[in-house]
Amino acid sequence: MGFEWYTDFVDLNYEPTENDIICHFTVKSSLPIEESAGRVASESSVGTWTTLAELPDRIKKLMAKVFRIEGNRISVAYDVELFEEGNIPQFLSSVAGNIFGMRAIEALRFEDFEVPEDFARDYGGPQFGIDGVRELLNIYDRPLTATVPKPKVGFSSDEYAEIAYKSLLGGIDIIKDDENLTSQRFIRFEDRLKRVMRVIDKVEQETGEIKTYLVNVTAETYEMERRADLVADFGNEFVMIDFLTAGFSALQTLRDKCDEVGLAIHAHRAMHGALTRYRDHGISLKVLTKLVRMVGVDNMHVGTGVGKMAGRRDEVVELIRICRDDWYHYKRVFPVSSGGLHPGLVPDVVELFGRDVIIQAGGGVHGHPNGSEGGAKALRQAIDSVIEGVSLEEYAESKKELRLALEKWGKISPK
Repeated sequence: MGFEWYTDFVDLNYEPTENDIICHFTVKSSLPIEESAGRVASESSVGTWTTLAELPDRIKKLMAKVFRIEGNRISVAYDVELFEEGNIPQFLSSVAGNIFGMRAIEALRFEDFEVPEDFARDYGGPQFGIDGVRELLNIYDRPLTATVPKPKVGFSSDEYAEIAYKSLLGGIDIIKDDENLTSQRFIRFEDRLKRVMRVIDKVEQETGEIKTYLVNVTAETYEMERRADLVADFGNEFVMIDFLTAGFSALQTLRDKCDEVGLAIHAHRAMHGALTRYRDHGISLKVLTKLVRMVGVDNMHVGTGVGKMAGRRDEVVELIRICRDDWYHYKRVFPVSSGGLHPGLVPDVVELFGRDVIIQAGGGVHGHPNGSEGGAKALRQAIDSVIEGVSLEEYAESKKELRLALEKWGKISPK
C-alpha cells in the first residue's frame, strides 16, 4: 500500500563488508520477526514509516541491513559512512536512539557491536591502560587495592582525609570518591582534594609506597575541565567520572583534557542498571564497556561475580575479556571489582580476574573491628596469601587483622 517498507531492510543473503559496523539486538514484538527487525534497521539508518517519492541510489546504499535472524536475536550491518568520525553520541543516537521508542517494538536490547578499523581509528583509547597505571604506582606483581571512605557522603574534608590516611597507611593503594561525592557544601571539591593530597604525601613518606586518589570530577563539562586542571596542579595522577550521568560528550571532552594534562581516567558506571539490568530491554554493559575503552578510560567497573551487585559470573568474565583482550590500537583497561567485597572474598576475585584487577572494598575495609587501618591491612594480607598460595585461614594464624576480618565476615557474599 505504500506505507510500510520495513522488510526492505532485511536481506538474509547479505554478507557484511569490512566497512560495516555490526550491531546485535534482541527484539520482542507481536509482529513477525522480519517486520520488527526491519523496523529496527530502518529507524536506525535511512528509513521512515512510508515509502518516499524519491530515494537516490546513493542513499539506498546506506540502508542498514538485517543479515541474520536467530530466534529473537538479530544482527544489523551499518555502512560506516552513516556515522560521524569520533562521535559516540551520534553513534548511539543512531543505533540506540529512536528505535527504543517505536510502538511496534515491545522490548529491545542492544547486546553487542563490532566496528571496523576505519571507525576505530578515530578513537584514541586509554592513555595509560593497565601497564601505564602499574607504572604510575610502581606495582607490577599483584592486584591493586582501592577503598571508598564509608559512608559514601556526609564527611567533612578533615574527616574524609583522616579515613584516607588510615586506609593508605594500612596498605590501600588508591583512595576513591564514590559516585555521588562531588562538591557538596559540607565537603567542597578543592578543599577535599587539597587535604587528601597532603595525606598522600605524608603516607608516601612514611611507607615508601606510591598512592593515588580517584577524585570525582563529575559536573557540568566546563567545570570538569577546571577540576581536572586542579587535580593536575596538585600533582595527582587520576580523575574519576560517572560517565553515564555525565554523558559520552563530556567523557570525550574529559579524555582530551586528561591527555593535555597527563591524567588517567577512572570510569564509574553509576546509573548503568537503568540500562543494563533487564535482559530483554536496554543496553548491555558489554556495549558500554566497549564504548568507554574506545573513548579512553583507564579503569572500568565490571562487577565481581561474588559481591552485592547484580551480574552473573559469566557476564563478568566477558567484561574482563573486553577490558583486557587485544583490540586494535587500544591499550588494555584495568577492570575494577567492587561491590560488597571483603578479605574473605579475595581468593574468589583473584581466581576470576587474575592479578590484573583493582580490588575495591568499602565496607569490607571500614567495617573491620580495628577500623580502617585494620581493614586495609586485612585486605592486603588476603591478597598476599593468595599470591603466596596459602589459604586465608592458615595465613590468618599469624595475621590478626585478617583473622578478625574472617571472624566477622567469613566468606559470605552480601546481598
